[in-house]
Amino acid sequence: MPDISTALITDDAVVLGLLAVTLGAVFWTASRPDGFWQKFYNVVPALLVCYLVPAIFNSIGLIDGAGSGLYPMARDYLLPSALVLFCVAMDIGAILRLGPKALIMFLTGTAGVMLGALVSFWAMGFIHPETVANETWRGMTTVAGSWIGGGANQAAMKEVFEVDATLFGQFVAVDVIVAYFWMAILLFMAPRAAAFDRWVGADTSAIEDLKRHIATYQAEHARVPTMTDFMLIFAIGLGLTGLSHFLATPLVGWIQSLPLEWRLQDYSLDSRFFWIVVFATTFGVILSFTRARRLEGAGASTIGSVMLYVLIATIGMQMDLKALADKPMLLLLGAIWISVHAVLLVGVARLIRAPLFFLAVGSQANIGGAASAPVVASAFHPSLAPVGVLLAVFGYALGTYCAYITGLGLQWLAG
Repeated sequence: MPDISTALITDDAVVLGLLAVTLGAVFWTASRPDGFWQKFYNVVPALLVCYLVPAIFNSIGLIDGAGSGLYPMARDYLLPSALVLFCVAMDIGAILRLGPKALIMFLTGTAGVMLGALVSFWAMGFIHPETVANETWRGMTTVAGSWIGGGANQAAMKEVFEVDATLFGQFVAVDVIVAYFWMAILLFMAPRAAAFDRWVGADTSAIEDLKRHIATYQAEHARVPTMTDFMLIFAIGLGLTGLSHFLATPLVGWIQSLPLEWRLQDYSLDSRFFWIVVFATTFGVILSFTRARRLEGAGASTIGSVMLYVLIATIGMQMDLKALADKPMLLLLGAIWISVHAVLLVGVARLIRAPLFFLAVGSQANIGGAASAPVVASAFHPSLAPVGVLLAVFGYALGTYCAYITGLGLQWLAG
């Protein structure tokens, strides 16, 4: 017989309502311009609260995350839809017009995350071997997904590499703590950009061109969304998710029918969810070259973010808040990881004479994603905030692929 849940609330409809109210409360309080909540969220990121509050509900026995069907629903339907909508918003032309240095620094940040994962895993093998024993490498793939793309890519890696919920909870804590500490450093550096730019010999005239371009872009695309806009966004997100499911099933069946000596299973290529995510991301990127991209002006990525935060809450339901206490050295692993990322960025910035703005936004578009990249960009100038969004959305497209490659490298190091 299946175990009988001892949670106070076992009805998924009630649990979903509780999560919706929780997310609404977090975002409402986080939007307060002053007072206690403004001070609270300056210390505790809203994203972390969206994970932690459902985890508290689960930990005190209010709900039963493991016994709920909400996470599989969010994983299979909302996550691919969010990926489609994030990628549809991608403006390849605008990103290219930022100039090669912006893209070089962004891609350097991506390379820094990938290389940092391997270096930190290797280093901890000497410093504290117990930290990287067993299945630690699997948990690191979720951080790679988060730091290259975002929460959707993080959740995708959780499923592709079959990361245990407890291990995932540990690395969520590492992800948030290390990422926001790095963001604080970037914000501290922003007012000192002139000194950094003089040190690297950067030409900052391109920054003024960026400001003018962003002002024009905002004027051309901003509009009040209509019911038709929302229905088209709904159709594209869920429609392409359905198509991804439709294509993934026979493809996985074909892969599983191949000879075992091909060893495709060793690379998770027989994972149906992996192909769902790959198809959804690919379809979104393709649509970004069509008129569908105009739906970003009506809030395509915002609706994708709503879907993503529901997923985040359902993941939080399964977290064990005591998990990180069992492996405190994971924070050192995260510190080494982000240090490799930072050193590589500074080295390349010095080499190509890139302004601090490109370094900071290129880094945060990877590490923080669309939620925090515009915050760092606006620290240089408010009109530059959308630059962070553009690069972060580009990261969503790369996140699935690059995190998967990083996972294969970690798997090889782990033996």
